[in-house]
Amino acid sequence: MTDRPTLLRPPPADPNKSPIENVLEVTELAVLGPNIFTNTRRPWHPPGARGIYGGTVIAMCIAAAQRTLPDDFLVHSCHCYFLLAGSSELPILFHVEQVRDGRSFATRTVQARQRGRCIFTMTASFVREASGGEPGSQVTHSSPMPLGEDGLPMRPPPDDYSEESEILRQGPFQGTKIEVVGRDGAEPGTKKTRQWIRARGKISGGLPAHIEALAYVSDSYFIGTITRIHKLWRYPFKAEDYEKLPEDMQARVKTLHRYEGMGDDPREMVGRPAIGMMVSLDHTIYFHEPKKVRADEWMLSEMESPWAGDGRGVVMQKIFSKDGTLLATCVQEGLVRLQQQPPPKERKDSKL
Repeated sequence: MTDRPTLLRPPPADPNKSPIENVLEVTELAVLGPNIFTNTRRPWHPPGARGIYGGTVIAMCIAAAQRTLPDDFLVHSCHCYFLLAGSSELPILFHVEQVRDGRSFATRTVQARQRGRCIFTMTASFVREASGGEPGSQVTHSSPMPLGEDGLPMRPPPDDYSEESEILRQGPFQGTKIEVVGRDGAEPGTKKTRQWIRARGKISGGLPAHIEALAYVSDSYFIGTITRIHKLWRYPFKAEDYEKLPEDMQARVKTLHRYEGMGDDPREMVGRPAIGMMVSLDHTIYFHEPKKVRADEWMLSEMESPWAGDGRGVVMQKIFSKDGTLLATCVQEGLVRLQQQPPPKERKDSKL
């Protein structure tokens, strides 16, 4: 298993599946024991990140747990902790524990391991379809679709949306430019970010594949909301050095800067505080309407942060379907530390 991204030779990508389905495929390893799975293909390691993209592990853990349950049980919540940075050069083993199987609910704990160490843990609860009673005899309410600038519920982009830069077309999801909602100078805790997202291609693997895709994308730009509402510099060079970059690199940074809702000109960030370290600590998803998730159709992600301090920040996210159904609510806490100025050097007195 040393220095190999998968335990078994990865099969060719299935052209009948969407890109996200190929990314998230897991393989059962019955030869090692019951309820053990592994990643079928190499997970994505974002440039500059300490480890693999967390959404991959979240979705694969859900996929592994789902494989131990009947088809009429769907995940309604999962609570996750990121323990160690995962490596894209090593296989991941997913150990599923069948904690409880009831008539209406089932609980699974999944540990993702590399080199014998647990890098990620999840406890997920699954609910049996139609176990909540008759629709007319239930307590129901839901947050409404956010309103746009025209005062009407927000509308999705057209199906043939193509306003993407070349450098943003690499991943299995596409998204619109992130919009930061809130007046300039307003308190960060009052601001929100919004973005329309959808999986590329058509998902063919049924409802579980749509749910796993939503789990995957729920980690995208999540804790980074703190940098947007506080307008923090987050690139591995100083904002003052932007103009020293080669022209092609300047263009790339400018495209990403604009896409993330930070403004049109990175030079405006000169003098702004810079992120020193930012990593996710935990991740929770509540799937309110799992049967209605269609991750290959436009979904609206709205994020806000109620609190940040002591080197940490909390972000809350709502994910709506294009018709306004609240599909999921997510919460994440992350480590958010600013670059610290080195302490001033003590003046050496030449006198004894």
